[in-house]
Amino acid sequence: MTSLITMDDLSNDEIYEVLEAAEKLLPVARGEKYLPLLQGKILGNLFFEPSTRTRMSFETAMKRLGGDVVNLGSVASSSVVKGETLYDTIRMVDGYTDIIALRHPRQGAAQYAADSAEVPIANGGDGAGHHPTQTMLDLFTIKQAHGRLDQLNIVLAGDLRYGRTVHSLAHALHRFNCDLVFVSPKGLKMPADLVADLEAQGGRITETDDLFGSINNADVLYMTRIQKERFPDEEEYRKVSGSFKLQASDLNEAKENMIVMHPLPRVDEIAPDVDKTRHARYFEQAFNGVVTRMALLCKMLDVEIPGGEL
Repeated sequence: MTSLITMDDLSNDEIYEVLEAAEKLLPVARGEKYLPLLQGKILGNLFFEPSTRTRMSFETAMKRLGGDVVNLGSVASSSVVKGETLYDTIRMVDGYTDIIALRHPRQGAAQYAADSAEVPIANGGDGAGHHPTQTMLDLFTIKQAHGRLDQLNIVLAGDLRYGRTVHSLAHALHRFNCDLVFVSPKGLKMPADLVADLEAQGGRITETDDLFGSINNADVLYMTRIQKERFPDEEEYRKVSGSFKLQASDLNEAKENMIVMHPLPRVDEIAPDVDKTRHARYFEQAFNGVVTRMALLCKMLDVEIPGGEL
């Protein structure tokens, strides 16, 4: 493959292929083994929005595989403040690197970058659009917990209007015949066109504002924060902030193997006492960003992972 802009760039077979490669690379991601498959390769990290997990996991993934990384750094100290266009930035970094991870506040920026660059582009989040590498680590986490991706009951809760993580994930889970429950405050519902698209493809969708009534049948509860930075009006943000707050006691009747996920950072939507329950998977999920992005980097750079035990 070349660039990864949306989950449509991966077939179901390719998704399984990447997840199997990620499973194999776990000892490398943990630092237990060294496998310099990407030695001599350079990743360009271009993050025009704040990031901790995505940026650091891409960098860790590249370095665990023997490659190197160059970072844009703070936008305020880059040539962007001098008026440099995204096109010019991409063309310039294209000459320095073998692959680019891009995060940008404008929806569609990743596709624009892919159309401009010679090297592959990995979309690390484009506004309220897509976040396919996050979806891959989410799928890996779900498969680790349940041994499969298909025929699961998945509850996606919180900011579904602006949450690019849940946009990409909903599309992917539908492809594996999962039942999807969208839980959100009224003003933060999943975009109507996305819901209509899934339903037109036969998706089994339920929309509700009742979080706690949705937990007991869930195999996965995927919480998200209310994203203040996406709101054009702070007053509108204040109306919905703190809408959902999950506590350990809310999980008393949950399925034994139900997992709670969150793309992080959290604010107050998951109480700290949930961390100690058997259901919490969000920190493991964050680590999985390293191993899945290792597998994706190898695939996008057409580097084969050795057969047999590493």
